[in-house]
Amino acid sequence: MKHGISFEVFNKVDIRVGTILEVVDFPKARKPAYQLTIDFGALGIKKTSAQITQLYRKEDLIGKQIIAVVNFKTKQIANFLSECLILGIYNKNNQVVLLQTSKENIKNGTTVS
Repeated sequence: MKHGISFEVFNKVDIRVGTILEVVDFPKARKPAYQLTIDFGALGIKKTSAQITQLYRKEDLIGKQIIAVVNFKTKQIANFLSECLILGIYNKNNQVVLLQTSKENIKNGTTVS
């Protein structure tokens, strides 16, 4: 377990629901990855890259709701600027499984709390 943090520190992390609009290959990434365009409602459209090619096909990701941290500073990855970080966990095969909503569609931009 990592060191404990205060609730105030946790509240600085802005975690939101978004819907994937577009997925393209990212050939300049060091490891196989996609470039994703995600709709976060009133926050707007953000882009990111994700190493999720082992479990997810591009066409299956379109319209999928995901969970992401939206207040990281922009990060340069090869020739691409990443504006958010989608959240996932590693399965037993060391593949990333996306965290996502269940049961119903949630309004894009909704805060995770």
